[in-house]
Amino acid sequence: MSLPVLNQRFRTWWQPRRGLAIAEACVIGLVAALSAVFLKVGSGWLGTWRVHTTHFLPAWLALPTIGLVLGFIAGWLVDRLAPEASGSGIPQVKASLANVPVTLSWRVAGVKLLSAIIAIGSGMTLGRQGPTVQVGAGLAAGMSRWVPTSPDHRRQMIAAGAGAGLAAAFNAPIAGVLFIVEELLQDLSGLTLGTAIIASFIGGVISRLLGGGSLDLNLQLAQSSSQFSIPEIPFFVLLGILAGLLAALFNSGLIFSIKFYRKLHISLPLQVALAGFISGVVVAMLPAPFRDNTGLRESLITGGSQPTVAAIAFAAQFILTLIAFGSGAPGGLFAPSLILGSCLGHIIGVFELNITGVGSPATYALAGMGGFFSAVSKVPITAIVIVFEMTTDFNLVLPLMIVCVAAYLVADKVMPGSLYEKLLELKGITLTKQVPIEGALTKLTAKDVMQERVETLDAEMSLEEAMQSFARSHHRGFPVVEDSKLVGIVTQSDLLKIRESTKHTLSDRNLADIFLKEIMTPVPMTVTPIHTLSNVLYLLDRYQISRLPVVDGRKLIGIITRADIIRAEADHLNCDNRTPKLRPQPSYVVYQTRSPSIGSGRLLVPVANPETAGILLQMAAAIARDRDYEIDCVQVILIPRHSSPSETQVRTAKSRRLLRQAEVLAKKWKIPLHTQIRVTHDVAQAVLETINEQHIDLILMGWKGGTSTPGRIFGNVVDTIIRQATCEVVLVKLGTTRQAFNRWLVPMAGGPNSPLAIKLLPALITLGNDPKIRLTQVFKPSELKPDMSVSEQAIRHLMRRRKLSSTVVALPVQANSVPEGVINLVKTEGYDVVILGASRDGLLQQAIQGNIPEAIASGVESTVILVRGAIKINK
Repeated sequence: MSLPVLNQRFRTWWQPRRGLAIAEACVIGLVAALSAVFLKVGSGWLGTWRVHTTHFLPAWLALPTIGLVLGFIAGWLVDRLAPEASGSGIPQVKASLANVPVTLSWRVAGVKLLSAIIAIGSGMTLGRQGPTVQVGAGLAAGMSRWVPTSPDHRRQMIAAGAGAGLAAAFNAPIAGVLFIVEELLQDLSGLTLGTAIIASFIGGVISRLLGGGSLDLNLQLAQSSSQFSIPEIPFFVLLGILAGLLAALFNSGLIFSIKFYRKLHISLPLQVALAGFISGVVVAMLPAPFRDNTGLRESLITGGSQPTVAAIAFAAQFILTLIAFGSGAPGGLFAPSLILGSCLGHIIGVFELNITGVGSPATYALAGMGGFFSAVSKVPITAIVIVFEMTTDFNLVLPLMIVCVAAYLVADKVMPGSLYEKLLELKGITLTKQVPIEGALTKLTAKDVMQERVETLDAEMSLEEAMQSFARSHHRGFPVVEDSKLVGIVTQSDLLKIRESTKHTLSDRNLADIFLKEIMTPVPMTVTPIHTLSNVLYLLDRYQISRLPVVDGRKLIGIITRADIIRAEADHLNCDNRTPKLRPQPSYVVYQTRSPSIGSGRLLVPVANPETAGILLQMAAAIARDRDYEIDCVQVILIPRHSSPSETQVRTAKSRRLLRQAEVLAKKWKIPLHTQIRVTHDVAQAVLETINEQHIDLILMGWKGGTSTPGRIFGNVVDTIIRQATCEVVLVKLGTTRQAFNRWLVPMAGGPNSPLAIKLLPALITLGNDPKIRLTQVFKPSELKPDMSVSEQAIRHLMRRRKLSSTVVALPVQANSVPEGVINLVKTEGYDVVILGASRDGLLQQAIQGNIPEAIASGVESTVILVRGAIKINK
């Protein structure tokens, strides 16, 4: 049997199957349970040691010191090893399941496990249930990389790991499954439910067998004292309303706390250390029973505490949780929510008992646990099941349902939306609503997928010019416009028919006398921006055409093709359209200088590389001096997306050194110069914001000559700018001999970008000594005689420029393609610079899709300059 056949069988055997998914779910449940038990035992042992230190050291010294030291260690581990492990972990899991690029791995799981043990053991009022969810998800994500699984299969395994982590933390397998369905994955498919049930069941059972009790409740005391009667319903409704209101306040406080810590501008280890220190100080001031959260919780549930103790406990837990969670410490909100709920329930229960003489504070405490948890996490069903599975007390079912539903409705009315999604938004991540794959054609419109930049032909263009335009472009049809209004459409078939019908009666001279408006198809079939893709596809098939103009009234705003629709459908199948977009915050200017605005225009130079900044600034200065422009020089500092540009401290010394090069050059040439340093999540966004804010006329930027990014030609930053910047764009790939600018090669092909390269030449050639310029046109071997009229016109334009004493010649070159002809010329005749601006916009479209500039830049060692004209905005 051949090796390829064996490889194919091996890959087929390892493809995701139901049996493999079940096996993975079993292992995930086991590992998640062991992790949950280790987290419980580790944090419990560390917490016990912390309490025991107060027996031989003063509490005011021991507790703050332990909180400070252990908090710093926990924060340092997260900050240095896995920043994704900060916080509760559930928002990160939810984002990963929504296809946001948030890292989930064994490294993240290990750091989360260790740092959570230290943070919770330090005395901070955080829970271990949230971390177990992220640990389970991280372990599942790492395991899913062992085999070649599909994205959906991997998401299901991550969700199963998260459910197993929750089930192991609470000993509540059903709650683990419901949490996946209600909050994380929101998927009821058979495979999802099957793997979730198996992983959660194994996680819960193994955790119980190994002693990983959920909250260490004294269930016999709780069950013996719990009771319920119909007259108590109004009091349970009141408990639900209060739980909802206070939970909404609690969630608002959490968001405020996170923003407050950001304003302190200190590192994560210092934030967590500060939270640990404050927690230690506050707990040291409280009575001794408050140092043991487990004992306090059991006392509240079994009715062994006074209402005043419960009120103090509620206030202390409320404040301390805000302090601890806002710092980014690795810990969850489940346990604090349950404690707060039990305190509130105990108070209402005692109040009801004093009024009616019936009822049990224990029942209210347990119902309050579920109600507050339901209102904070917005998962009422999961909250009901968690408390029921922990107590297995059927007397609690109806009170739990009343309190949880009432609390959820009130909290969602006061503060709508998921807390976890709001926490993600603080990090610049927005989870968008999913569009069903089967509804792609009915949900998306022409405006969503159309190409906004459209190549058009003028109605007054001659037939000869139109044929040349088709020859230079890969398009098979063009919209025809008159005064920016769509008046018709012309295709290659139309031109061929006219050519065939006139070749025996008209000479080539007569072709120049025929105008497009005479042969175009008038009043073409069009669609509006709100047409759905299904409607567009129907029209394309009905009339057997490949493209449709998109018009708003008579104004042409785009064009849509079959390829655009296929690409949109493929994006849906690949979940690309469902991927929530990371929403970058606006860039923030941290440093700027200003000169008098005395120029007739503005030129922008982004500087980043000290090795290339000097020559780029010389080019910019030459253009600015020639055109009487001012120069804007921007340096961009990139920061992680979880940091705010306006609140992040950065060092600007290195950036200012770069900008000083520009200041020296501008002063030498007496050119007005403005500089600024911007902090941003996205370099391209910062540059585009600068272009818009400063009304830039031309941007000159460097390019390394290629990119390794899939689907990109110039790279992420340059691709975005060249597509979206409305000003002129000059892209420079510096050659190996960067100081040589004596021999210039300009390929010519006609079109609107041709004059731009010619206009730049007089300024740029001042960088060389005795420069020589060659204009060339590439013609194929099948062509008998090239048309050099464009090059001759360019020479006349150059000669009209005063003080231009350079040698200028126009010579054709024969080759099968433009890249081949240009590369051969550069190598054989040793040109220093190649300017690619002499092309139609269609050539630029080919360039962006991976053609001429990339091929030439990678094929020569000389400097390559690409010029693109300004984009006209129709208002």
